Amino acid sequence: MTDIAIAQAAPIQPIKQVAARLALAEDDLELYGKYKAKLPLHLIDAEKMAKSYLILVTALTPTPAGEGKTTVSVGLCDGLNRIGKKAIAVLREPSVGPVFGIKGGATGGGHSQVIPMVDINLNFTGDFSAIEKANNLLAALIDNALQYPTPALRIDPRTVTWKRAIDLNDRSLREIVIGLGAKPTA
Repeated sequence: MTDIAIAQAAPIQPIKQVAARLALAEDDLELYGKYKAKLPLHLIDAEKMAKSYLILVTALTPTPAGEGKTTVSVGLCDGLNRIGKKAIAVLREPSVGPVFGIKGGATGGGHSQVIPMVDINLNFTGDFSAIEKANNLLAALIDNALQYPTPALRIDPRTVTWKRAIDLNDRSLREIVIGLGAKPTA
């Protein structure tokens, strides 16, 4: 069975039920539909964290079958819970880039997956997209200020280091240089 077939066949619980098992109040959930939610930072309890263990899974080279950091993290969390420990996996939102490449989309594999896989891999809660747009809006504002210089800003185009952002590994965009020219006279 393929990873996508396993993910689509898995029963999915509403996020409110998952939150209730973790003793989280429904008011603390910022819902993104029936199966996803964000949690506010005020839920972080520094005292509890000091008494807990953090297992960081990073820099793991996936196998040809795709078992990597997420698969290990989910499997480890499931295993710890199975032996009676209270464990939860915290994963970052994956980049959209791997979805169209040969590596995994950061949702795990086999029976160690985070679901709904398609939602997670294609925009999830929209955070990466919002960061990308905010960054590129600032880049466009800088470009505009360079195109139509104002004495108040006094931006020297040779000193601008602000870069655009894209949530893909697009190698052809890595070496592009724009706006080369002399210092504006205005």
